[in-house]
Amino acid sequence: MIDYNKMLNSTIREVKPSGIRKFFDIANEMDDVISLSIGEPDFKTPWHIRQAGIDSLEKGRTWYTPNRGFGELREEIAKYYERRFNVTYCSDKETLVTVGGSEAIDLALRCLVEKGDEVLIPQPSFVCYEPLTIMAGGTPVLIETKQEDDFRLTAEELEENINDKTKVLILPFPNNPTGAVMRKSDLDAIVPIIKKHNLIVLSDEIYAELTYGEQQHVSIASLDGMKERTVVVSGFSKSYAMTGWRLGYALGPHEIIDQMTKLHQYGIMSAPTTAQYAAIEALKNGDKDIEKMRTEYDMRRRFILGSFEKIGFECFEPLGAFYSFPCIKSTGLSSEEFCTRLIKEKHVALVPGNAFGESGEGYVRVSYSYSLKHLKEALGRIEEFIKDLRNEN
Repeated sequence: MIDYNKMLNSTIREVKPSGIRKFFDIANEMDDVISLSIGEPDFKTPWHIRQAGIDSLEKGRTWYTPNRGFGELREEIAKYYERRFNVTYCSDKETLVTVGGSEAIDLALRCLVEKGDEVLIPQPSFVCYEPLTIMAGGTPVLIETKQEDDFRLTAEELEENINDKTKVLILPFPNNPTGAVMRKSDLDAIVPIIKKHNLIVLSDEIYAELTYGEQQHVSIASLDGMKERTVVVSGFSKSYAMTGWRLGYALGPHEIIDQMTKLHQYGIMSAPTTAQYAAIEALKNGDKDIEKMRTEYDMRRRFILGSFEKIGFECFEPLGAFYSFPCIKSTGLSSEEFCTRLIKEKHVALVPGNAFGESGEGYVRVSYSYSLKHLKEALGRIEEFIKDLRNEN
């Protein structure tokens, strides 16, 4: 018999699987389940974008692309970031096309982090940052963001977690799972600390286009002196409803992008060709698609907030992404217990807040990337569930 524990890399073996997928998998095995557990747009990729991908296949454009991605795509990415977020990048040297934003995060951490380096990770946040830091050989330092601060990273919290081992700060805003955003004033408060301690920022801006209200997303790379110490990660999954196309990108100093490209070259070679042709079309002609989807998400967001207010759940107003993060502490159940009972008793799948870090305990993530009809049915069942819980007491 082979003892696979001795064969497998111990660091990889000890990393826990994603907590997001647990309830999604349970839902797939049950009948009549309404899932609000996955952060995937319910929109189809806009037709003109799909058509560009189809055209590339029909014309036989199925070859490898350059490691960094098509030059035309990198040019459009650079134009897009200048047009939308006021940051200028060189498409040849400061841009890399990746297989989804997640690959870009992995590449950045593996190129920046060495054994003993500490990486600051505000939580609750997306599940990949902590394990990818560990797999890169670094030490995650978790900073708990709080509801009373609208789940934003404060200058005080940042300063008190920095020491001489700190190298990287991950900025996961707009945030998954909370929907929190960092406004310019919030970023202005932490920039002096970042500079003082000579940190590199990994800014995950995959939800940058999905912000609500009058103020648009501000990239920390646009602030004075920050472009040279920031790696921006984004992609096409959320803003253009292109999750299955698996296409993302990184923007940053060419010294860092060069090393990320080397790792990408050996591990991946190049991102999917068809997806790159579709992405070129998205960037050239997709601004109206973004606006249409954002308007729909905003309507759903307001419906979700009103529904939780009616139920009697405290839920701060999310201003980004497509998630709400209601507090369920009043039920007396843990996040895991709440989600387990809800799916078994009412066939509604949510994600427990502690899947995004222990600071998420007492909350659940509700995705509103689903149709209004879908949301109404799910919220009706959740309301019934809460009434049943209250009757038990």
